[in-house]
Amino acid sequence: MTDEEIIELYLRRDERAIAATQERFGKYCEKIARNILGDDADALECVNDVYLKVWESIPPERPDIFPAYLAAITRNLALSRYRKMTAGKRGGGEVAVLLGELSEIVSDGSSVEKDIERKELAASINRFLERLSETSRCYFVLRFVCCESVRDIARRYGKSENSVSVSLNRTKKQLKKHLDKEGFDL
Repeated sequence: MTDEEIIELYLRRDERAIAATQERFGKYCEKIARNILGDDADALECVNDVYLKVWESIPPERPDIFPAYLAAITRNLALSRYRKMTAGKRGGGEVAVLLGELSEIVSDGSSVEKDIERKELAASINRFLERLSETSRCYFVLRFVCCESVRDIARRYGKSENSVSVSLNRTKKQLKKHLDKEGFDL
């Protein structure tokens, strides 16, 4: 079943949409959630919440790129769950490192209060990503959308961790300049 066919099922409020989403994108969503939460059981629970959230949001939403839509929902729900699980605790881990890496460029959303501002920011980031090389864009998306570790990205591309890390740091600096140029005060 294609992405568009699955979206049509949601729009018609056909419950088969959830099964089709699970079949086609379940492992994808689980991987994102597991990268953030670090636990299979928590990841599966989070992905079940993703299916509910997608069911509740389509309609009125009609995502242009369904896998990206699912990734964003999965990431947001997993990060929310992670924050709840670690509230009041000290500790690190990959997610704490990941959130810290982007915190100097993009806020966590609490200061971006209005939906319009968030959409403008997202559009600006998308314009920035379109201008990147395919490799830099993939590194960025894998790291900051799919929450993959630098080690896993390096392994996937046959590069050293240092090479991937340097590329990501350059991309973050370029993103900061881009957002400053476009008038975002983050």
